[in-house]
Amino acid sequence: MTTAESASGSSMSVRLPAREPFDFRPSLAFIGAFPAMTGQQGIEGGVLTLALRENGSTLGARLRAVPGEPALDCRLTAAGPIAPDTVTAAVDRLDFHLGLSDDLTEFYRLADQDAPFARVRERLHGYHQVKFPSPLELLCWAILCQRVPLPVARSMKQALVETVGNRVELDGAVRWAFPDAEQLAAFDEAELHRLIGNQRKAAYLHGAVRRWLDLDEGFLRTGPYEEVREQLLALPGIGPWSASFLLIRGLGRMEHLALDKEMSRAVERVYGRPVDEDAFRRLAGHYGRWQGYWGHYLRVGG
Repeated sequence: MTTAESASGSSMSVRLPAREPFDFRPSLAFIGAFPAMTGQQGIEGGVLTLALRENGSTLGARLRAVPGEPALDCRLTAAGPIAPDTVTAAVDRLDFHLGLSDDLTEFYRLADQDAPFARVRERLHGYHQVKFPSPLELLCWAILCQRVPLPVARSMKQALVETVGNRVELDGAVRWAFPDAEQLAAFDEAELHRLIGNQRKAAYLHGAVRRWLDLDEGFLRTGPYEEVREQLLALPGIGPWSASFLLIRGLGRMEHLALDKEMSRAVERVYGRPVDEDAFRRLAGHYGRWQGYWGHYLRVGG
């Protein structure tokens, strides 16, 4: 780890190891095609640039694959000194966001027993699921994107982001970090309504963010699945679909997978036949606690 400071701020280099097999290219391709993150992260020249908010600090991160190693070189930058606990929090956030610590061994062993799925597994070999940068960001996105076109949801999200102002410049481009819970909690319901232009969503955001402050992200990542699900369902604006979305794409909980229209289409593309709930449960059941990974691979590579 190396650190440099100047009048314009601080920078620090950190190496982030990944579990093998690991290929950063599918991660970059997914980020580039993911509509919820349009314009928020850069993927030019095989380099991922993004901003993040940890311990009250706004950081820029520049990540590049290490040739011949399952690892990423990461350059963290900030306007002021970067405290050690902030570095630790940022490394954990980036590792989790990019799924670097995910052990795919068992998932791939099960995939090798599933002939129709083989081409998907081969196409995405070494891809570690990219989650939302934080579960809080996904919580807010799940509320904003309900029953509105994606461009409208993105505009609402960007209004929140730019008003708070967690801005950094990386490689000549501006990157915005999504606000942390304390920053969002500083808005009252009327201010949120003014920013996003939707009273119902403003009320949901106002209530959900305040309740999020009382939750333990560590428990949400690792605690008993049903207890975590119940905590999420208790948040304003979060129903069964949004809770499942949060569990898989925000918290990396792969134990359960819901069948929706998009999932049904992905299964039909790969397995060559439509599936009802029972047939879907049989296919997903083969993957046990990895069924969420199976479903994500189907959506991304199917």
